[in-house]
Amino acid sequence: MKPAVILLSGGLDSATVLAIARDAGYGCHALSLDYGQRHHAELAAAARVAASLGAVEHRVMRLGLGDIGGSALTDDAIAVPEKPTEGIPVTYVPARNTVMLALALAWAEVLGSRDIFIGVNAVDYSGYPDCRPEFIAAFERMANLATRAGVGGETLQIHAPLQHLSKAEIIQRGTVLGVGYAQTVSCYQADDAGLACGRCDSCRLRQEGFTRAGIADPTRYRDPQPR
Repeated sequence: MKPAVILLSGGLDSATVLAIARDAGYGCHALSLDYGQRHHAELAAAARVAASLGAVEHRVMRLGLGDIGGSALTDDAIAVPEKPTEGIPVTYVPARNTVMLALALAWAEVLGSRDIFIGVNAVDYSGYPDCRPEFIAAFERMANLATRAGVGGETLQIHAPLQHLSKAEIIQRGTVLGVGYAQTVSCYQADDAGLACGRCDSCRLRQEGFTRAGIADPTRYRDPQPR
């Protein structure tokens, strides 16, 4: 099997991407980042997902993005919005996907891999600039200029298979591939047990996705959710 690096947050989208890469025949090396996120429970979820979907290995790297702050996900002084907002929300983490892809690129070079998978989405998403197709294409161009393998003529590809799918389509695809979504954590303010708030942007998009997919929502919530 060709090796591939899969950025695995422990959420719904990245779990689906891992399943897609595995189904495509890649040997999946899952990479999670402990970047100081308040929803730290997603890392335990990533470990569960990696094991259940047969990743070759799962590594967790530690970053200090919390030292920079500037996001509700890395600074406890900034509240996570519980209602829809306009523009780029305060849950955007500056440079997160750029840094994560750079680390995935470094590991891919060590593994001799020319494939990186990431679960960004440009349809049902929160308006993050580093989830757009233009960003992924630009990073791929940069990666092929900046690496020894790229200079040697080995083309690296950034795979973003969810980019143009709705949340409902992602859930349907993952269900067919055997993703256990009960294992995942998407909530921006999940507690240590992984229980979701049911009110943040991520919870709202997840709830709507399961409803539109016609699949029962297996998410564990702190408070009962209206049905």
